[in-house]
Amino acid sequence: MTRGSAAPIPGEPGVRAERPAGARQRTSRFGRFLDGGRLLQDGAPGSPVLRLVARWVRRPLLPAVRLWRRNIQLRVVAGTLVMSLGVVLLLGLVVIGQVRNGLLDAKGKAAVSQAAGGFTVAKDKANQPVASGAQDGSAASDKGSSNWRTDLVEQLASGGQGAYNVVTLGPATDEAGASSLGERGTGRVLTASVPQELRKRVDQGTTPYQTYTEIKYEDGREPQAGLIVGQRLEDVDHQPYQLYYLFPLTQEEKTLSLVKTTLATAGLFVVVLLGAIAWLVVRQVVTPVRMAAGIAERLSAGRLQERMKVTGEDDIARLGEAFNKMAQNLQLKIQQLEDLSRMQRRFVSDVSHELRTPLTTVRMAADVIHDARSDFDPVTARSAELLGEQLDRFESLLADLLEISRFDAGAAALEAEPIDLRETVRRVIAAAEPLAEHKGSRIRVVGDAQPVVAEADARRIERVMRNLVVNAVEHGEGKDVVVRFGVAGGAVAIAVRDYGVGLKPGEATRVFSRFWRADPARARTTGGTGLGLSIAVEDARLHGGWLQAWGEPGGGSQFRLTLPRTADEPLRGSPIPLEPEDSRRGREQAKAQVSAERLATVPVQPGAERSALPMPPRAIPADPTALPGSGARVVARQSDSVTQAQASDREDTARGR
Repeated sequence: MTRGSAAPIPGEPGVRAERPAGARQRTSRFGRFLDGGRLLQDGAPGSPVLRLVARWVRRPLLPAVRLWRRNIQLRVVAGTLVMSLGVVLLLGLVVIGQVRNGLLDAKGKAAVSQAAGGFTVAKDKANQPVASGAQDGSAASDKGSSNWRTDLVEQLASGGQGAYNVVTLGPATDEAGASSLGERGTGRVLTASVPQELRKRVDQGTTPYQTYTEIKYEDGREPQAGLIVGQRLEDVDHQPYQLYYLFPLTQEEKTLSLVKTTLATAGLFVVVLLGAIAWLVVRQVVTPVRMAAGIAERLSAGRLQERMKVTGEDDIARLGEAFNKMAQNLQLKIQQLEDLSRMQRRFVSDVSHELRTPLTTVRMAADVIHDARSDFDPVTARSAELLGEQLDRFESLLADLLEISRFDAGAAALEAEPIDLRETVRRVIAAAEPLAEHKGSRIRVVGDAQPVVAEADARRIERVMRNLVVNAVEHGEGKDVVVRFGVAGGAVAIAVRDYGVGLKPGEATRVFSRFWRADPARARTTGGTGLGLSIAVEDARLHGGWLQAWGEPGGGSQFRLTLPRTADEPLRGSPIPLEPEDSRRGREQAKAQVSAERLATVPVQPGAERSALPMPPRAIPADPTALPGSGARVVARQSDSVTQAQASDREDTARGR
């Protein structure tokens, strides 16, 4: 029987069982974190509390993340809304800044003009001549009285009721203090509303000065933002004083607040409108794409008559027409291929059936000749024996072709019932014992102490195991063949391990092909048809299981059959690792672990060089196409010296068994 390969079987989830024990022990916490993936995954590392918190945070976010990743329309609309909101905010800030500056500039010009008129009036009043009918002493006393400043502020404030207030203060450098000159103000404005910095500037100059301030009131009213304009003047006694105009910015604040409200309302409306427009525009593009995706899914499910509805003459319509034309061509090609495949299957089936009648006749004649071979000369007798052997192989080939035609036609039926796989394997081993003795091999069974029960078709499982065991004996180079049982969870596994020529890199992915041989120059001793492993992998798939291969050049191979314990139950892993622990890489990793442990326990003498200590051997990297769960594992070829040394180790180990 030959070794061949099928297309890669879907990866098994039980990858953790594939890792050698030494590698698991040497894996650091950081490596496990990288292996485990992101924090929001179920297998996140850390304490149980951290995993619980991560799961609690992750659970409500998963639907939103899934919707965000799957809905391109949502992403486009959300992006449009965010960018529109940014543009509106930027535009609003610019507009509000311009409006505020414009209002303050206008208010400043009006305030300066108003204050300039008041300053002129105060100067004129201070310079008025004394009345002719009054005595000089009494007039000067009246002018210098405290009532003059009160009359001044009331006169100046009378023209702007509610628009501004007037305050007079003494000079900031006056040693006598403000009380000696009498501070005056209107509208119950506190003189603390005038900033000290402005008072110093006004006291040192003769021109008007202005600044923004907070106007405070004596009656407990809320302070208001305002503009203050002040100038240094002289009273009737030619004493300096400061006159200030305080203009509240209440109206400007109301105007600015109105502008802000208007911009916010308009901006929100614009953002919502842009979002709606983006939704409608993207929908016109996404809807045909979604329709095409749905139709593509239905086409992949076998509904080849599905077509897109095309309206208009735009790019989307052209896409729909091209999609429909592609679907039509695919349907035509698939129908042609199906017809051709159906004809081929029918031809193989018909030929196999039609050959049975002449083969029966030839078999009867060959049996007669074979029984009478003792009366023939040696050459004719040998020809009779060869005729019988080739007829046996011909009958096996016809049976395998009929079985393959059933699988191809989908007519293979599974008659599953609970069976103990140990009994099936024992029958196979009993039948293969003569061949093993002839080859000088010994078949050992491991892990059969407990029952290995699964719902399976006994006839098909026996055929699979017969192929695996006979192949292992055939290619085992006279060394032991180990059959290992494994049970875990909802799966059972049977692994057949040989220590023969093994498989070269890339051969494990072809080992289940029909009529493929690993070494065409090797002589057949069992008369295989070349279809055994092809039928075996189909039997495994019919059970919902896996049939996978691993091998290394000169290190033997291992074939693993994994079945669900209950029919129609999906497999989640295998109880037996695909790469055996006694493989070349496994031994090197074990040696590296032992060496590392020895290094950790060896005391280092003071002054000794660390480089003088023996270094553990480096594990050989595996073929990147043969990772766990891919359906096949192959170890890369090593140098000749390493191969010879490890081959001698393997022979010593086999003899020790």
